[in-house]
Amino acid sequence: MTASAPVHGTWEPHPAARWEDAFLTGNGHHGALVFGDPNAERVVVTHHTLVRPGGRDPRPPQLADELPALQDRLLAGDTTAAESFTDGRPLQWVQPFHPAFQVRLRRPSGDCRDYRRDVDFTTGVVRATCTGWTSSVFVSRADDVIVQQVTGPGLTLDIDLDHRLPGAPAGLGIGHGAVLTPEGALLSLRARYPDSDRACTGVTLVAVTGGTTTLVPPGVHIEGARSVLLLTRVHRHTGELDVIAEGRALRDLPTEYDELLERHAGLHRTAYERVTLDLAAEPAERALPGSELLHRPRSAALLERLFAAGRYHLLSASGLFPPRLTGLWTGDWNTAWSGAFTTNANLNLQTASAAAAALPEVTEAHANLVRRQLPDWRDNARAVFGARGVVAPTHTDGESGHTYHFAREYPHHLWTAGADWLLKPLVDHDETHGTRDPRTVAALAEVALFYEDFLTREDEHGHLVVVPSYSPENRPANASWGTLNAAMDLSAARHALRTAASYHPGPDADRWHALADRLPPHRINADGALAEWAWPGLEDSYDHRHLSHLYGVWPLDEITPYDSPELATAAHRALELRGAENDSAHGHLHHALIAARLRDGDRVAHALGQVLDGDFFHASLMSAHYPKRDVYNADAAHTLPAVLIEMLVQSTPDRLVLLPALPAAYPSGALRGVCTRFGAEIDLTWTRDGAAAVIRPGRTHRVELRTSTGTESLHLVAGEDHVLTLRAW
Repeated sequence: MTASAPVHGTWEPHPAARWEDAFLTGNGHHGALVFGDPNAERVVVTHHTLVRPGGRDPRPPQLADELPALQDRLLAGDTTAAESFTDGRPLQWVQPFHPAFQVRLRRPSGDCRDYRRDVDFTTGVVRATCTGWTSSVFVSRADDVIVQQVTGPGLTLDIDLDHRLPGAPAGLGIGHGAVLTPEGALLSLRARYPDSDRACTGVTLVAVTGGTTTLVPPGVHIEGARSVLLLTRVHRHTGELDVIAEGRALRDLPTEYDELLERHAGLHRTAYERVTLDLAAEPAERALPGSELLHRPRSAALLERLFAAGRYHLLSASGLFPPRLTGLWTGDWNTAWSGAFTTNANLNLQTASAAAAALPEVTEAHANLVRRQLPDWRDNARAVFGARGVVAPTHTDGESGHTYHFAREYPHHLWTAGADWLLKPLVDHDETHGTRDPRTVAALAEVALFYEDFLTREDEHGHLVVVPSYSPENRPANASWGTLNAAMDLSAARHALRTAASYHPGPDADRWHALADRLPPHRINADGALAEWAWPGLEDSYDHRHLSHLYGVWPLDEITPYDSPELATAAHRALELRGAENDSAHGHLHHALIAARLRDGDRVAHALGQVLDGDFFHASLMSAHYPKRDVYNADAAHTLPAVLIEMLVQSTPDRLVLLPALPAAYPSGALRGVCTRFGAEIDLTWTRDGAAAVIRPGRTHRVELRTSTGTESLHLVAGEDHVLTLRAW
């Protein structure tokens, strides 16, 4: 290890001219993007509930009566049969996520020396300093409020709330309010959506110390103040928000910045500091601003900081919901792909580190989304498949869990693996903590009930057939998108049935195990690769961003080098043949996660390199979907910590794998606080000469230890540290 420690924050010597470079803070409900000129600071306010109503039809398609005929046609060899399995509506997106408004602070033009802006990951405070003043912003986990303080001698400020952000609809019904209060002023901004009874309203309490405050509608002018504190909340609502009542709620909060920060920081810091990564980076590089580090893509200091930033942003975006495609942030009303929760890959990739990286807050946010939408999932199962149980959608805005985003090229309504895929993180959480959440127990039973009703067709060998079947978002080279026996669907059905059985011992378990036993095995194609579709005759399409067919490798434990080496070899061959298509960040990092499970450190390093070399990260250390910072998107930022953990530590309820896929570029380091699915915490250190691990078991258990030098059995006793020393590999 180097003498200095990894940096838990990032900084820049220049203002952010673009909202994409804004430093971010959030509490999983409210978010804030802090940027702008020193004399015109802007804080864009967001909230997870802010989605724009539109003219969509949110019902799932009523297709159950037509399902048997579709199954007959697909089983008979009609490769395009599913293209007409629709209710005829055009592709419609879910309600798009959007920003609320910007809080604008304007100062008189003047000399600004020694400008610096930074974000402290341990507290969530974004700060800017310049000669004579300091501005600090955080979003309180304790009080659910955006807190902004400006201090300096003789402050002169103009403050207002401004809805004019890129893409804001021309038809917004805007209403401003500004009144003087004993503290200073109360500002409000209401934006009513066009052709809707819904609106979003923000309220900002301005508390001024010293000087004078005068109204300059729609804002206020402040002269000679020593400090100005702003407290902001935003609500999406029908009718009109009671601004006076909301103002009273803000006035009931402490008006001392330090007290507000103390109430918040303990909650945030405790979560953030649970896990740390040290890659023995050079101290001089650790001291660089983030934008400079991004020009050194092979720097260990960059990877350390991206790990820290990824955990920080993931935690900050998770609360009411897990992160959207843009996390919790956007500065533009025209968010790509509606800023949705895209559940067929992106959401689970972003939250992939939650269990191992000791962020149960993220898993709880994920669970909030799932549990809120289960009634809609039941509707999907009945409407499309005529089945009991649940079917999850591919896209959701957070309000509706109905499947209504589908088209010929994207028949998302045929995707039956979604419920298992989305419940897998909740199962991982249960295993990690040694408990079984009764809500997860109940949901798993509903998934099994769906498969009982859906899996009714057989092939000539007596195996059940998943028909129709869909591998997001790919198609066979010689067939259409809706087809038979996608590998992901087979893995999901097997896992769902067996997991539900383990949670429900008894007659139900016997029935579900028997159903799982009748599913067909995976198929190995003529290239020696695990086929994306197990149905004979369907040919693989290799150049695609998704790797859905390797669900059995990651995050499931269905295919491993230890228990199923032949399938693992075939999965590795499938990974070798997989192209990157359009270089989506999620595709590269999904590739890395699977490569880590298959113990291929070189392939992990290559996939990481595609992202680090591809200019995917903004100065904020939030990421983009495509190279050259094209399309603001949280996939890379939030998924990267999971990749780094998986290459160092992997676990199942009965197995621990240490250093399975360590790239040669990182010969020494330390990962501390990582959690395992058998209920232990681990501190791992390694050098070229060997490695050491301290295991702190939370429960007594026997596990299999796998390292590059062999296999052994470990008997772990709750409360007793177990120290391992590993030889050089």
